[in-house]
Amino acid sequence: MEPVVINNASKSSLAEDVVDAIRQVYDPEIPVNVYDLGLIYKVRLDPDDRVFVTMTLTTPNCPVADILPAQVESAVMLTEGVSDARVTLTFEPPFTMDMMSDEAKLELGLL
Repeated sequence: MEPVVINNASKSSLAEDVVDAIRQVYDPEIPVNVYDLGLIYKVRLDPDDRVFVTMTLTTPNCPVADILPAQVESAVMLTEGVSDARVTLTFEPPFTMDMMSDEAKLELGLL
């Protein structure tokens, strides 16, 4: 299931651009982008082109906990058409390897 929620079908192109931007952010400890790694739980676009991202980390005490959400927010803000971006960090549900895309699992040698 893709974690993207849009309030208007005409926003689907912007949603794709936002996901592409998020896919440019990599966990520095794992050679997989945060989207395919399964760290992005939800991306919501509102009618005013504001983007709200709910994400997690591989562990609550992740060494990049202070920078990874900021990198995601910056990547989204740089996306043409986005008026504002906010990232919320959550640990519910906790991250598991089942959340990874098949591409991420293949990259990490898990398939």
